[in-house]
Amino acid sequence: MKIAIASDHAAVEMKAQLADWLRGEGHDVTDLGPDTADSVDYPSYGAKLADAVASGDAERGVALCGSGIGISMAVNRNPAVRCALVSEPLSATLSRQHNDANAIAMGARLIGVEMAKACLTAFLTTEFEGGRHQRRVDMLENPSA
Repeated sequence: MKIAIASDHAAVEMKAQLADWLRGEGHDVTDLGPDTADSVDYPSYGAKLADAVASGDAERGVALCGSGIGISMAVNRNPAVRCALVSEPLSATLSRQHNDANAIAMGARLIGVEMAKACLTAFLTTEFEGGRHQRRVDMLENPSA
């Protein structure tokens, strides 16, 4: 699977670890930065990630910051992206099953790398159920319909 990953300075170490792990799992990973722990603005990296997913350059996105909150808000500014903030595998699973999430956000200051891997495994291996959930996902893309 083609996966884009981005973070802010607070999550740059977790991003590198997860990118390496995802590559080891056989995924094609594009690291959108940053490359150092120098202070950066999460909205810029959230927008880069959202653009990669919305354009089809990536099938899924992984967004990381200290809490996961700020970068998830930035990613969700793009109407073509449904980014779920998760901290355990059940939420990651439900974000795919019920919401057809195409991006996941996590907080590096809140969960460890092993929990992040468990969340990613759930997120990347769960299919969207469609059916009754499809109408709601459609409403996310076109709220006035």
